[in-house]
Amino acid sequence: MKKEILYNKKSREILLKELQNESFKRITCSFYRYTTIKELEKFRDTLYREWSTLKIYGRIYIAEEGINAQLSCPEQNWELFKNNLQSHNSLKEILVKVALEEGESFYKLTIKIKDEIVAYGIDKNEYDMDITGHHLSAKNFNEKLKDKNSLVVDMRNYYESEVGHFDNAIIPDVDTSRDLLPEVKNLLKGHEKDEVLLYCTGGIRCEKASSYLIKSGFQNVNQLKGGIIQYSHDIKKEGLNSKFIGKNFVFDARLSERVTEDILSFCHQCGEPADQHLDCGNDACHILFIQCEKCNLKYSGCCSTDCQDFASLPIEEQRVLRKDPKKIVSKARYSSRVKPKLNKSDYL
Repeated sequence: MKKEILYNKKSREILLKELQNESFKRITCSFYRYTTIKELEKFRDTLYREWSTLKIYGRIYIAEEGINAQLSCPEQNWELFKNNLQSHNSLKEILVKVALEEGESFYKLTIKIKDEIVAYGIDKNEYDMDITGHHLSAKNFNEKLKDKNSLVVDMRNYYESEVGHFDNAIIPDVDTSRDLLPEVKNLLKGHEKDEVLLYCTGGIRCEKASSYLIKSGFQNVNQLKGGIIQYSHDIKKEGLNSKFIGKNFVFDARLSERVTEDILSFCHQCGEPADQHLDCGNDACHILFIQCEKCNLKYSGCCSTDCQDFASLPIEEQRVLRKDPKKIVSKARYSSRVKPKLNKSDYL
């Protein structure tokens, strides 16, 4: 018997049109859990069938070590979705973090089987998920921040921290998760006995990072429970001052959620204050960069004049040029940002 293939078969254009024509609101949320999942293909297909019925869109990764999910659910199906989570042993009582701001976050459902739910690429003997850092509430995290001896570490990529971060945070100069853990361990070398405070978007990156640091000899590792997303909800609910300033970068079509009105970054083209990440308007480029409103108009949403010129060509001509790599606008022609070279002494 031929196996049913479970994935979206519609074009991006059709899916976007269907999303824009929806007459109901959606709730964007995220959750993760490190837990042993067996029969991955069966679990993946079950989730796909059940969540497709609920008209859920999103990007979900599952692995033997657990699940990492970002998705949007129709408002009218929200309770059904929460009940569905409870029907799976591996998802019962899971902490679901609702987005700070709504928007068109996802337009299709994608569930993939991965080797890891966060691509750190470290050996299994370098961490033990049964031993992780202390989870701190928003209030406790704020209290710990008052201690000048505490080391606050941003467990995200540089471009995420660029638009928002905790004050005085150590911001590793890395672009990928695979480079993050070794760099953080290097930055913290010599401070194995000091108090370490980790934070990330929703908590998942800190979970394995804290275990990795503990296995590496760090004795007092803490992590922000639920990450920046939960922190932002809790400070509003509890009337606390936000020690996180700027925007929270997110990996969906929204690209960010505003936490405070502070603008920390600059337009990558003119240098004026700006904190709006964009995907280059040239489909042959798609580099992620920050652009102000004036440059957005000037360059038609592109990262450079080269990309602007390419994007202005007729679609058929673009398709022909794409067949010859030498004629496609190279991403290397435009550096998406000028990053300061940071040394350990800049932080510690």
